[in-house]
Amino acid sequence: MKHLLAVVVLIVIVTLAVGFLLNPENLLPTLASEEGAFVDQLFSLYAFVIAFFFALIVVILLYSTIVFRRKKGDDKPGANVHGNSVLEIVWTVIPLGIVLFFAGLGAVYLKDTLKAEPDEMIVEVTASQWSWRFRYPEFGISSTELNLLNGRQVLFVFESTDVIHSFWVPEFRLKQDVVPGITTTLRLKPTLPGSYKVRCAELCGLNHAYMLAEVTVMEQAEFDAWVASEIDSGALGPPDRGAKLAGLNGCLACHSTDGTRSVGPSWRGLFGSEEILEDGSVVLVDEAYLLESILDPNLQVVEGYRPDLMPKVYGDTLSQEEIQDLIAYIRSLEN
Repeated sequence: MKHLLAVVVLIVIVTLAVGFLLNPENLLPTLASEEGAFVDQLFSLYAFVIAFFFALIVVILLYSTIVFRRKKGDDKPGANVHGNSVLEIVWTVIPLGIVLFFAGLGAVYLKDTLKAEPDEMIVEVTASQWSWRFRYPEFGISSTELNLLNGRQVLFVFESTDVIHSFWVPEFRLKQDVVPGITTTLRLKPTLPGSYKVRCAELCGLNHAYMLAEVTVMEQAEFDAWVASEIDSGALGPPDRGAKLAGLNGCLACHSTDGTRSVGPSWRGLFGSEEILEDGSVVLVDEAYLLESILDPNLQVVEGYRPDLMPKVYGDTLSQEEIQDLIAYIRSLEN
């Protein structure tokens, strides 16, 4: 009886200790969304169940190994054990019950995370190698930064222009794959003003680790001021509009503006220069060449750079005016 009592006490102590160490408050970043609370609750329950079974196995194993080890000079054979049907039924039924319990609880929480509120704000998210673009149809603006209103539910509508990406803000907890050819969605309500980062949680190519975007959760006055400033920026000149388009369309993920070599040629000093192509020929970088490179990037590939990396979608996704704005921006980086 004393051994049973000792084992029970040790199991309780180890369960509490491991459960505390696995508590989401100790392992995860600050919670910043309403839906994330469901994730943390499930995480905590999982942690204590895992801690209990870990303690049950490890404590009994170590206790038996130490306390019931063979003593010196004891050469008698051990007792034959032929099994215990009751025990086998118990350790089959209880885990099954736990799995069904968590399945039901997960379904309830999933339903809660999918629930739509009448005033939700729609944000259309476009993922590209290796950048994010956020469009706010309610306000008619787009941005490379994700700005959200504290306490207002957001419906994210995702699309990818190339490969599979995954939208993840650790403080929001929820994660959603962004799949080419498929529109996916995610709902969440920010609950803590502050600055965070969108990360891509799906390996998506060379610069996957740098596929980040700033996230800011704002109060109403700050958010309104940001919207007003974005609307006012519509009066910019062609180079400034082109600079904004370059950010929105992911161009700067592959082309630097300071002369640094990247996935694609740097735009600094590009216009008016001569480039050596893969076939050894030399081409003058003028407006015609830039236009052709935007519409059909694999037609004339610069020597030393990989083909088939730049998407062939800009002829469809950008207007002629927007393409000219991009070219104007590249021209402005001559020196």
